[in-house]
Amino acid sequence: MYMHDHNKEMSCNAVAAMLSKVLYYRRFFPYYTYNIIAGLDEEGKGCVYSFDPVGSYEREVYRAAGSASSLLQPLLDNQVGGKNQEGFVTAPVSLEKAIALIKDVFISAAERDIYTGDGIVIHIITKDGIKEERFPLRRD
Repeated sequence: MYMHDHNKEMSCNAVAAMLSKVLYYRRFFPYYTYNIIAGLDEEGKGCVYSFDPVGSYEREVYRAAGSASSLLQPLLDNQVGGKNQEGFVTAPVSLEKAIALIKDVFISAAERDIYTGDGIVIHIITKDGIKEERFPLRRD
């Protein structure tokens, strides 16, 4: 419908605004989901939007959500955001380091959170398209 009305694909910002409205209209009987939208913005830069159950959202550099988010977010804060590190220089994380970090973070979460599944599916979004990578977490 968006393509028909606007004659272009929806941007990440437009998807985020639409999801915010859907969640807000259900605020009195909310879905109780914590959504994350990730993609590329109009300038080709990565963007991440995180939502609360009633539709409030913000654009962030990185975000964890779900049952293990309380385990994942502090590690991301430290490794990506440089929180609690002296002399940390903020720099873009390479694709290889980002994938390795995601795997390490989820392996740690799977050891402590019973609701974290047995594997992860990583969707790598670049200007060239979307690539999917699967990685097992538990092998017992």
